[in-house]
Amino acid sequence: MVAYANLSPALPSPAHPMANPGYGKRRAGDEDPHADPDFAHLSPREAEIAVFVDHLDDGQAMGHKVLAAQHPRYGQQATRTSLNRISEAGHLRWIREHLTVEDNTMRWVTRTYWSRTRRSAAWWEEFARQRNGRIVPGDLRPGLARTDEPEVPEPEPEPRPEAEADAESRTSYLALAAIRDTEPRMRLSEADCRSLASLAEEWLARGATPQDITRAVTDGLPATVNNPGGLARNRLESRMPPKKARIRQKAAPRRARVTRAVMVCMDCDADERTTEIKGGMCADCRAEFEAAVAAEEAGALVAGYVPDTFLAAPDAHAVYEWVDVPRRAAEVRAAAGLPPRTERAL
Repeated sequence: MVAYANLSPALPSPAHPMANPGYGKRRAGDEDPHADPDFAHLSPREAEIAVFVDHLDDGQAMGHKVLAAQHPRYGQQATRTSLNRISEAGHLRWIREHLTVEDNTMRWVTRTYWSRTRRSAAWWEEFARQRNGRIVPGDLRPGLARTDEPEVPEPEPEPRPEAEADAESRTSYLALAAIRDTEPRMRLSEADCRSLASLAEEWLARGATPQDITRAVTDGLPATVNNPGGLARNRLESRMPPKKARIRQKAAPRRARVTRAVMVCMDCDADERTTEIKGGMCADCRAEFEAAVAAEEAGALVAGYVPDTFLAAPDAHAVYEWVDVPRRAAEVRAAAGLPPRTERAL
């Protein structure tokens, strides 16, 4: 085990939840092998969460709420702040991809890309541009992946060749005609055999044999049979075997082509079509992030101290004051001399 693993007493468990198909952690690819200094440039908390994320399998969920629920040491606030710093350091990006599917439908999907190797902002921008033209699975709804594949409707049976149909009809007719040889009380007439042939065909189609038909018609007969044709019809209908279970095939996943890819803010989901994205964040979210960092460096938060509200399991005996998060964020921005946050229509 590499030395940096000691930074993280908690690694993902096999039960860590998967994201919807097509989402969750996706490796950017072309990573360096594991090595001790992978996350040495991060603070201890960020390095610990980065190791946790790095050990997730592709497709496992990595939103800050899910990570906080799985990590024993840090809560949602700490995890979200750490993911911001990990993104700022070059390991993480959110990219929104516009897909054109084989059926000519189009949609936007947002994907999460992870790189163990630290990447520059220019590298991530080029990575997003290179997504254009890529062929990807297309069975995804905007913002939400399909949880299952659509079933293929069972096709209507094709008309069988006349010779094949005649042969099956003869088999069912002969199966009925042979009953008289097994049980004289069930001497079915030629007209009876023709009338009952469709029922016998259904028996054969459900996997029965001519012997099964004979047993169904002749077992437990009364001493005298006055209407062999009527009794045979009643028994063939009432004792019809169940249909064979048909295996429903799933549709082959549709393919799609990425026709555009844009960077997305990891905090507010705005993308570069409406605002500038730097280091994985828009200007407003970056300003709040930098203000919080400045407050910590100025001593407003003691370095190395982890507040109870940052922990996964706060002190059960402590009394906490309800915090209006938007108001507190506005106060932090004002204290840092930043303008009020603007609202954007996405």
